[in-house]
Amino acid sequence: MPKKLKILVIRFSSIGDIVLTTPIIRCLKLQTKAEIDFLTKTNYKEVIISNPNINEVYCSEHSKTLEVLRSKDYDIVIDLQNNFRSLKLRLQLAVKSYTYSKNSFKRYLLIYFGVNLLNDHVVDRYFTSVKKLNVYNDKKGIDFYINSNMVKIDFNTDQDYICWCIGGTYEQKKLSITQIKNIISKIKLPVLIIGGESDKKVSLQILDSLKKDNVFDLCGETTIDQSAYLMKNSKLVLTNDTGMMHIASAFDIPIVSFWGCTKPSLGFAPYLTSKKPHNIIASLSKRPCSKHGRYCRFQRDGCIKFIDENVILNTVERLLK
Repeated sequence: MPKKLKILVIRFSSIGDIVLTTPIIRCLKLQTKAEIDFLTKTNYKEVIISNPNINEVYCSEHSKTLEVLRSKDYDIVIDLQNNFRSLKLRLQLAVKSYTYSKNSFKRYLLIYFGVNLLNDHVVDRYFTSVKKLNVYNDKKGIDFYINSNMVKIDFNTDQDYICWCIGGTYEQKKLSITQIKNIISKIKLPVLIIGGESDKKVSLQILDSLKKDNVFDLCGETTIDQSAYLMKNSKLVLTNDTGMMHIASAFDIPIVSFWGCTKPSLGFAPYLTSKKPHNIIASLSKRPCSKHGRYCRFQRDGCIKFIDENVILNTVERLLK
């Protein structure tokens, strides 16, 4: 009997990027029958730990991790991070490896000159790294597996409600407090505000200005699994360009996403969703302002703030009919 392949997949961060590796993990598992391990950062282990296509999840910060990985005797390393740290690890493991190309020059042309030679999603770019393994994209979209033991929530999910993910890596990727509160003030359904501890200051300001009893602030109060469960059972998810957006794309729900300094053309829009996503894009420019949305060409706090509130509200009302 031939030896079962052992494959290590590397993606250190972040939530969204790790979620976007799930199609390639699924296809590797089903098409090669290999044993798949995954290496990430401790902060993001929760994102991938329940995935049944993964045998073990390892954390890069642990002092014994390299020793453990060497003992696993991998046949192949698939590097979907492609930075100096992952290169160093590949050299230390000294096994055959395949690396995802970031297409940095094409991305540069898009951001600075508006010339789009990318024309694909980052998931499709991931798959080019395993082309030589004859692994193909099954086009079944994103996977996110919720640990049912981790989703005890004091909220009635049998009712109709909306989830609004207000977070973002940078301020330039977030709608303003004014935009959010003005839209929520016109929504009759319960609205759950989802985010991390760092979003709590904003969520409290939204609630204080609204003074409505159908708005619930869950920022910093839910795990990733709990947030995913709430989104999965909602009528609609509103979100900035965040990891929560990519988790939501694994479920059978409409997604309304907001784009300013980053644009879907960079290849990070909701991927192969069961319902067509609605990407609302700031109209000041068709090209991205920066790679990760940290810088804006138009104003300090981001051109996403120029998105018309009425456009968002009309989209929400249409989807809820």
